[in-house]
Amino acid sequence: MEPLIVTLKLDTDTFARFDRLCREHFPAKLNHLSAHLTLFHHLPGEERAKVEADLRAVAPATAVELQVTGLRSLGRGVAFEMTSPPLNSLRAELARPWAHGLTPQDRQGFRPHVTVQNKVTPEEARALKALLTADFSPFTARGEGFQLWRYLNGPWALEAEVAFSVKSPTSIYLHRPRGCFLMCTLI
Repeated sequence: MEPLIVTLKLDTDTFARFDRLCREHFPAKLNHLSAHLTLFHHLPGEERAKVEADLRAVAPATAVELQVTGLRSLGRGVAFEMTSPPLNSLRAELARPWAHGLTPQDRQGFRPHVTVQNKVTPEEARALKALLTADFSPFTARGEGFQLWRYLNGPWALEAEVAFSVKSPTSIYLHRPRGCFLMCTLI
């Protein structure tokens, strides 16, 4: 079964900025994806229900703040680097129950980033990094949820989204004998 990928859903403005840069600077014939911040690159596809349940269990009640701190050379590409202790904690919490199925890539240290160029010549990558660095100012982004994807040998298919939001209490009215009603609030 095709593997699963978990990404962080970024706020609309940050996503639009990074996605525009991907479309402009990623080789068109290789660009099957939108901009993304990958949390896990390869999880067992047959464990989809467990993965989604675990994502829902650890999803925080509010957005996660990330500091976009600079640019990183990938040798043949460029990425925006980010720091976020809360995101690092969330990822570590998810990694514990999945440790048995993690690939070496997902077991190594987590360094949050969004790649906006890859698979180009080192010269092209250096030129883009210099261009983007000249105009760069650090900024704050938000992670607003988890996205669970299925890898399809190139493109990805979105399987689920888990929002980071306060779960609204839901009221249910239960009819009781003799016309009495009982209200329950589920949290």
